[in-house]
Amino acid sequence: MLTDPIADYLNRIRNAIKANHRIVEIPASNIKKEMTKILFDKGYILNYKFEDDKIPGIIKIALKYHPTTKLPAINELKRISKPGLRKYCKSDELPRVLNGLGVAIISTSSGLITDKEARKLKVGGEIICYVS
Repeated sequence: MLTDPIADYLNRIRNAIKANHRIVEIPASNIKKEMTKILFDKGYILNYKFEDDKIPGIIKIALKYHPTTKLPAINELKRISKPGLRKYCKSDELPRVLNGLGVAIISTSSGLITDKEARKLKVGGEIICYVS
């Protein structure tokens, strides 16, 4: 049983990048699916596939690397709000990751969105993680 499934999700991606894997498989949940969609939309991963054939379900993520230098598109994944210490932010206090070059994934009343979308919608929420 996992205490923090989001941290497990981020660690699996981080470990796959360090090992230069092309594809990583992660047990699925709704929040992990939404995080995967955000990573794909922002260009941090190459592709993804949800396989709901089995009971827990699986998310297959194709990681993105630069074609010539073989450097990963994701440099850092950092968990911010943890089960023991939740981090919340108002709409006017939302963080900027790498001065706008990175993305903060935020859980709001409108669902999981990026920090830029939250600023546009003027909503705050729980800061899940930083991606750069």
